Amino acid sequence: MSDRTMTRQVLLFISVLSLSSVHGQVSYSIPEEMAKGSLVGNIAQDLGLDIKRLKSGKARIYTGDSAEYIDLNKERGVLLIKERIDREALCGQTTPCALHFQIILENPMEFYTATIMIQDQNDNAPQVLYPVQTSSSLVAEMVPRSADVDYLVTKVVAVDVDSGQNAWLSYKLQKATDRALFEVGLQNGEIRTIRQVNDKDAVKQRLTVVVEDNGQPSRSATVNVNVAVADSFPEVLSEFTDFTHDKEYNDNLTFYLVLALAVVSFLFITCLVVIISVKIYRWRQSRVLYHSNLPVIPYYPPRYADTLGTGTLQHVYNYEVCRTTDSRKSDCKFVRPCSQNVLIMDPSSTGTMQRMQSENNILDEPDSPAETIM
Repeated sequence: MSDRTMTRQVLLFISVLSLSSVHGQVSYSIPEEMAKGSLVGNIAQDLGLDIKRLKSGKARIYTGDSAEYIDLNKERGVLLIKERIDREALCGQTTPCALHFQIILENPMEFYTATIMIQDQNDNAPQVLYPVQTSSSLVAEMVPRSADVDYLVTKVVAVDVDSGQNAWLSYKLQKATDRALFEVGLQNGEIRTIRQVNDKDAVKQRLTVVVEDNGQPSRSATVNVNVAVADSFPEVLSEFTDFTHDKEYNDNLTFYLVLALAVVSFLFITCLVVIISVKIYRWRQSRVLYHSNLPVIPYYPPRYADTLGTGTLQHVYNYEVCRTTDSRKSDCKFVRPCSQNVLIMDPSSTGTMQRMQSENNILDEPDSPAETIM
C-alpha cells in the first residue's frame, strides 16, 4: 500500500469521525490459525443492514494498518478470514489479543466498529532454554559426594510462547540412572537429591526430564541432564569422555544394525517376489497349453516324407544298401550315395512291402552282385 493511498484513508477516516456518528458496533471471538475463507460472522444480520445497502453504500473495511486479516463479502454480507492469523505474531504476550476495524458505508455516510477477539490455541510446544542441548559438547552438572538430602543440582528452564493455561508448564522425571537419588520439581523444574550421596553411587548419572504444557491436546519437550557425582574435576573429565565415546559407538551400532536389517529384509522380499513370479508364469504356461486346441504337428527326421496311405506304415523311407567285402571279416562297406533304394508302403495292403530299385546300382566292386532285400 502506497503512502498516498494510506493518507487518503486516514483523511477519510477523520472525515467520517467528524461528519457522522457511530451507528453500531459488533464483536466476534474466533480461534487463531483459522483457514483462509473461514466464516467469522454475518455482519449484515448482526448490524441490521440490508445486502442492497452494503452494495449501494460501497461497504469496505478500514483497519488502520497494512495488515488486513478480514475480508467483507458484500454479496453475502459476511466477514471472512483473508489471511491466517497467528496470535503470537500479532499480539505476542499481550492479553487479550483483538483485531479492531471499521466498516464504512457511503451515501449517506455511516460508520460501524467491529472487534474480533483472537483466542489462543495450543499450537506451540515448550522450548527448553537450560540446559543447552549441543551435539558437539557434553555439559554435566557436578554433585559432590558429600551432598546431603535436598541438594539443588540444577534447574530446567523452559518457556511456552502460547498464552493463558496453554503456557503453564509442568516437569516430570521420565528416566534416570538412579531414580532413588534425584527428583524434579513439578512446577519449577528444580532437580534435587532425595537422599544423601554415598561412595557407591555411580559417577555418571543421566536424567531425562519431560516438559509438558497445559493445553488440549498437550505438547511437550524432552531434555537430557548429565550429572557427575564426584569431588574432583579430573575424575569427571575422564568418566564423561568415555561416556561420550560410548554414546557415539552405541549410536553408530544402532544405525548399522537398522541398515543391515533393512537390506536383509529388502533382499528377502525381492527373492520371494521373484520365486512367486516364476511359479505363476509356469502355471499360466501349463494352463495355456492344456486348454489350447492347436493341432499336434509330428516331427519327422530328415529324409522322411508323408504319403497319402492309410496303412500302419504311412511314410516313405530312404535307405542305403551295405555289404561285407569279405565274409571272413566283420566290417561293412556302405554303397556310395549314387545308388538308392526306396521302400513304399502299399496303401491297399497292411503287410506287403514292395521294393523299388534303381536300374543301375553302382557298387564299390563291380563283380559283386547287389544284394536284394525282401
